[in-house]
Amino acid sequence: MAKNTDNQKVRLGFTGVGGRGAHLLERCLDMNDVDVLTVCDIQERHCQRAWKEVVESGRPEPKIYEDHGQMVKRDDLDGVVIATPWESHISMAITAMEADKFVGLEVGPANSVEECWELVRTAEETGSHCMLLENCCYYRDCMAVLNMVRQGIFGELVHCRCGYGHDLREPIITGSETALNQKDGRNYRGLHNEKRNGDLYPTHGIGPMAKCLNVNSGNRFVSLTSTASKSRGLDDWAENNLEPNHPSYNVDWSIGDIVTTVLKCANGETVIVNHDVSLPRPYSNMYHVQGTNGIWKRTFESIDHSEENPGLTLESSIYLEKKSSGHEWESFDTYQTNHDNPVWEEYLEMGRKAGHGGIDHLVLRDYVMSVKRGEHPPIDVYDAATWMVISPLSERSIALGNEPVAFPDFTNGAWMNNDPKFGLLGDDLPEHL
Repeated sequence: MAKNTDNQKVRLGFTGVGGRGAHLLERCLDMNDVDVLTVCDIQERHCQRAWKEVVESGRPEPKIYEDHGQMVKRDDLDGVVIATPWESHISMAITAMEADKFVGLEVGPANSVEECWELVRTAEETGSHCMLLENCCYYRDCMAVLNMVRQGIFGELVHCRCGYGHDLREPIITGSETALNQKDGRNYRGLHNEKRNGDLYPTHGIGPMAKCLNVNSGNRFVSLTSTASKSRGLDDWAENNLEPNHPSYNVDWSIGDIVTTVLKCANGETVIVNHDVSLPRPYSNMYHVQGTNGIWKRTFESIDHSEENPGLTLESSIYLEKKSSGHEWESFDTYQTNHDNPVWEEYLEMGRKAGHGGIDHLVLRDYVMSVKRGEHPPIDVYDAATWMVISPLSERSIALGNEPVAFPDFTNGAWMNNDPKFGLLGDDLPEHL
């Protein structure tokens, strides 16, 4: 891969341009320092839609591919963004790194521990980079809390909580336009929930908490235990919303409605991670950060997907000993202002972009700038492996009767000396954003 400079455009290919991949493509087309040379998908309609969007953005016609392996062989691509179904995204990232491409990898679960090791080994052997596109690390309140943690305001961290709470019963059961199985219409999310019992979407929750805990940079996860509740939510929704002859009416779902995972850190902290997508509920990532001086928690979050008023509303609360009155929660608003990440201060002045309240733009800008400068990304291949491997490890623990499972050290001991780093790159914020 030819190294770019700040004055050059980043030349990207996209694999998987249906659903989430289409959204990532749209966000990148908003950036004037990005060219999209190729799009790849096994479904022609997705490729044609993506091709049209690239051309309508004023860029040259992209080359359409059905074969990811052929696309990444091109020597004029600097990076490849991968947003394919969960069972293929890591293997495709490995193929792209073997072709010397800087990978931007959409989130999701790993399928096995071994494929996470293979992802890490490929990066080390080829010298290629892989950035996990975990947008939740870029929430404004999460970045402010990370600042506060590193300033010692919470004291010594002891415990964190997080998870993924999202009522996904309908898309899990009925599928969407990204359906792989045309016979019954279910997409990859439905297929994994049918066959697997574990935390199938850990990275939105664990990402910001892992950064606060300096995981892989002075700390690491050493073990986990997972427990799954009974599975009732998907069956109940199907019974109440589908006709008995619907192909998904009598699916034998493996996933427990609530999966609770407890992680233990080398430095003694614990983290509770919940997976909760099969019962009625509002959206939540369930963030808590607790230390010897106090606690922060996300108390409300709402995502409006409407075209009339798209956006995201977040409310957080905090309690700090000797600062908060009595033993009562107070609003995080003042602390947010006083401890805002400089990136967000600049971002709000410039006008935040679309995509989950602006975080999609921020994570993609970090990816683009990392590619452009040939620099180590802030959410690297070790983070990707560590966060995604929670899925197969939780499955293993549940299958063993909730037994503790040892956590792999993908850094092979380097975590003890790695310097904690996270944030948008460089001081040239207007250009960066």
